[in-house]
Amino acid sequence: MAYVSRVLVLTLLAMMLQVIGVSAQAANFIEGRDYLKVAGIPEAQQPVLREFFSYNCPHCYRKDPAVEALTKALGKQVEFTRTPVAGGRAAWVFSQKAYFLAQQFKLTEVSHKPLFERIQKAPFRSDVELKDFFVGLGIEAGVVEKALASADLTLALSNYDTLAQLAEIKGVPSLLVNGKYLIRDHGQSTEEMAQLVRFLSGK
Repeated sequence: MAYVSRVLVLTLLAMMLQVIGVSAQAANFIEGRDYLKVAGIPEAQQPVLREFFSYNCPHCYRKDPAVEALTKALGKQVEFTRTPVAGGRAAWVFSQKAYFLAQQFKLTEVSHKPLFERIQKAPFRSDVELKDFFVGLGIEAGVVEKALASADLTLALSNYDTLAQLAEIKGVPSLLVNGKYLIRDHGQSTEEMAQLVRFLSGK
């Protein structure tokens, strides 16, 4: 019994130290340095981490593995979603359309890396090129054409831009927690970023 009690005490002590360590780290997060509070957007589901990005953005392409590592570190603790940004660039609208189509055809995860690789090499310049890409993923040409001509696409493009404006996005990639906390990336490790997201998602 003495051995069991000692194991229990040590286990509880380890848990307390972990909590203290997390709390101490959270206490070091400073608004203005580590994150900004913005007017933001209403999120239907919380906690949520939203990435604003573009397949046309070289920095987004380079940072994508880090974002993927972050989402894996967070696991199911925080919902993850993306919003494609155009920022007034006509060429970037094709990336928004590509993201919309991927969601419509439930190919978001399958097409994510191929879209990045394709667009970084040769950005889409027409809806025909977009159609050909998704036909290559097994979607019928007529189905893609119908989606590209839909009112749903027009609404989605408007929504993407509205979300970016409300979140006060000045550049991509940008990470927003619970619709109101914009993370400032200054080279934190994956675990440091995960701790920051957890801290902000609980505010």
